[in-house]
Amino acid sequence: MGRGGPVTSLYAAKPWLGRLTEAQRASVTPPATVVHSFRAAVERAPEHTALAYFDGRVSYRETDELSDSVAGHLAARGVGRGDRVAIMLQNSPQFVIGLLGAWKAGATVVPLNPMYKSAEVGHVLKDAEVGALICSDRGWESYLRESAAAASVDVVLTASELDLQTRDDERVLGFARLERPSDTDDLLDVARQGLAAPEGRELTADDTALISYTSGTSGTPKGAMNLHRGITYNAERQRTGHPVPEGSCYFALAPLFHITGMVCELAACIANAGTLALAYRFEAGVVLDAFAEHRPAYTVGPSTAFMALGAHPAATREHFASFQVISSGGAPVPPALVEKFRAGFGPYIRNGYGLTECTAPCASVPPEREAPVDPASGTLSVGVPGPDTVVRILDDTGEEVPFGEQGEIAVSGPQVVPGYWRLPEATAEAFPDGELRTGDIGFMDEDGWLYVVDRKKDMINASGFKVWPREVEDVLYTHPAVREAAVVGIPDEYRGETVKAYVSLRPGVTVKGAEISAYCAERLAAYKYPRDVEILPELPKTTSGKILRRELRFPG
Repeated sequence: MGRGGPVTSLYAAKPWLGRLTEAQRASVTPPATVVHSFRAAVERAPEHTALAYFDGRVSYRETDELSDSVAGHLAARGVGRGDRVAIMLQNSPQFVIGLLGAWKAGATVVPLNPMYKSAEVGHVLKDAEVGALICSDRGWESYLRESAAAASVDVVLTASELDLQTRDDERVLGFARLERPSDTDDLLDVARQGLAAPEGRELTADDTALISYTSGTSGTPKGAMNLHRGITYNAERQRTGHPVPEGSCYFALAPLFHITGMVCELAACIANAGTLALAYRFEAGVVLDAFAEHRPAYTVGPSTAFMALGAHPAATREHFASFQVISSGGAPVPPALVEKFRAGFGPYIRNGYGLTECTAPCASVPPEREAPVDPASGTLSVGVPGPDTVVRILDDTGEEVPFGEQGEIAVSGPQVVPGYWRLPEATAEAFPDGELRTGDIGFMDEDGWLYVVDRKKDMINASGFKVWPREVEDVLYTHPAVREAAVVGIPDEYRGETVKAYVSLRPGVTVKGAEISAYCAERLAAYKYPRDVEILPELPKTTSGKILRRELRFPG
């Protein structure tokens, strides 16, 4: 069963196994680490394109040599085994080269969302005790220099994401090339020095590959420790469970800094010696052009991406004709979107479910099947668990509920992380006996189909990114006009959920909600700030003075 405590007979019987083919039920023996998987791909197909970036192409052999040199440089600069290297880049070849280089140096990687603002970056750099940072030159010049200095980051490699291609597509790459910063080393220069990767830094399956910051099921962002074996296990299950021919093109629709992109795109592509097609960041027209050029067989992304692609005036069935599997994860997929997309463009979008704490997927819709829709709620199933995974539905006391009844989703299996970085109490709460308590409310039918219907706590899920209300409220309270603040998630047809803030004002102060929204936008990542700010005379409270978010989320 892998990690996790004992399970009782109801869910241990794994009714979902009947939904899987014999090949999908078969055991897998993944490589120890992604580096081992990558080296195997280099040996099988050294001249095959590993990375495609607009008109740029980098082979597996070249990627191996470039990342070796980055590893050698990091080691020479004092990065040791287990030290933390943060990477803050968009979907570009430099992300992959830096990632592999850090792992070859024996380091643990801390992926950072490029949308993070200074305070958010500073928290992660300090909390993870990051010693080296790989980032864009533009980010470095704008604010990362100060954040790195405050966190005592010693080693910095900067990259121009205009490198390794020549198109400079203005839709996503419409920024000017900068002079290389004088106080950092250039990633590509370092990668081309021909340095050897250090010896004696071989990582094992039980080493921490990533510290992925997430709000988890409560509180401020915490670092989930994704082990190498969890990544390679899910990548191998992805390769065998969603089969496409070896060497196929995988399009990176989800960002690589997100666990979905890291595992289901990058790691799965490497396991299949495939080509990873990159397009910097999501822009519907750019993505459609990339589909036409690279003819990918697989991609995964949030439902919002498919909504945007389907609504683009240039989209045709031919853009999607090469796909053998399209998956969606990170946010709920409306059944109507699945049917509308299939009617318009052909492919059936396969739902999936996972969290950072279970290294991306723990349930998905097998390629041979279609997800059922719960007739009572109209909810589309997120799929079935894998053969080595146990998903249970628990009541508030931690006891199993019968099939069809709602409760908290709990997951155990080889992909579940051992806990949060240096947070034993939070780990004990979220992973009792090694089983992940997700904080999501759902149910499972007798055939093993899993449905996610709500969240146990106040987490907001906007376009697949998780937002903790208190983090936004802390920013709202810094506004001079705000007296009280409460943040909730409200339904949004495009984003799944969007952030809404309710505030009351200090006496004698006048301000518009749009002004407060703009204030937050300057201090929070784009997916976190409240698009809608409603001003009320008073916020509802308990008799003890605690603001009642529930009454704001469900007025009346």
